[in-house]
Order: sequence, then structure tokens, then C-alpha cells
Amino acid sequence: MMAAEDLIEVKFRLADGSDIGPGKYSSVTTVASLKEKIISQWPKDNESGPKTINEMKLINAGKILENNKTLAESRSVVSEIPGGVITMHVVVRPPMADKNNEKLQDGTPKESSCSCTCTIL
Repeated sequence: MMAAEDLIEVKFRLADGSDIGPGKYSSVTTVASLKEKIISQWPKDNESGPKTINEMKLINAGKILENNKTLAESRSVVSEIPGGVITMHVVVRPPMADKNNEKLQDGTPKESSCSCTCTIL
């Protein structure tokens, strides 16, 4: 059995202001596991939910959390209140064709059509 101090209470704030949670998670839970949990608990009436963990970002204290990091590694001691609930923001990025990664038919990357008129003095 795990000691109580190894559990971190987290809730996930969605873009519409609603929350998933709060729930208690082990400090060794990975960010990827948290994202899986969010997908499984996403409100059924909200059609814009993520289908994969790569379509969402978790943000804690202004920092985007990495999938391979644990909850303990992702904590922000500055913004936490001892014994309080950590609120992480969920940002969903719908899947879309990435225009920057287009390749020409021969497989070479397409030239960028960006034109900059900056002058460095």
C-alpha cells in the first residue's frame, strides 16, 4: 500500500471551463498516463475531445508537460499549496494537415514562401 504523501490530487480544467476530477494519482504516474485518463473521462457530450494523447497538451503553472515525465517531475512547487488540489489545463489541438511538412513529389522538402523584410543594423 502506498503512503498518502505519494498521492497527488489533480484536476484537469478543460477549455470550456469544466473540470475532470479531482482525482488522486501516484507521484510516479507519467503525463502520458494522465492524458489517457483524461481521454477516458472526457465528457461524452463534448464532441471536440481528443482521440489520442498527442492531440492534447497538459499545462501546469504555465509549463507544457512532457509525456515521458512523471507527475513528481512535472510539479511546480511554486504554485502549489500543501494538501491542495493541483489544477492542470488541458489544451486540445485537433488533428490537421501540417502545411510546414509538405514535400514535393520527389520527396524533397518544399521551399518556404515566407518573405521577411527585416534589416539588421
